[in-house]
Amino acid sequence: MTSNYAEQARARKLADALSCGIDDAFISRLVDSFYDSIRQDDMLGPIFAERIGDWPHHLARMKDFWASIMLESGRFSGNPMRKHIAIGKLDEAHFVRWRSLWDQTLCRIAPSGAVADKFREAAQRIGESLLAGIRIDRGDLGAISAKERHDARSLYRLTDLP
Repeated sequence: MTSNYAEQARARKLADALSCGIDDAFISRLVDSFYDSIRQDDMLGPIFAERIGDWPHHLARMKDFWASIMLESGRFSGNPMRKHIAIGKLDEAHFVRWRSLWDQTLCRIAPSGAVADKFREAAQRIGESLLAGIRIDRGDLGAISAKERHDARSLYRLTDLP
């Protein structure tokens, strides 16, 4: 019964996304445009340049990630939380900048305000979860709420967070 419900929920989410213009082609264009901005950014560009040696591979993974988030494709496999924690120097300012570039990209290319809003909301949740996980890893539990701890666990299925 639960499996059927989950399948139906995924199908509804996919149909809703497709009906408003969210598809693999848009996700591909969004990821390519966004990472073009990232690579040119004074704050974030160097962080990515230090870690990404194979840009085509990274972009393909990010397209799979966003398709999994927005289309329930299930194509992404990985642990973004661990990757972001491993960077070691990320803080709130980095996530603010990331969101700013994301918003700018959406303003340029999203087919509608509704599509832009769906991607903004998803990015907001993801960014908050990643920042919460980073803070938890650093032992800065006072800086995050119980909800953020829960979100960090559930979004990335981490079991070793306090």
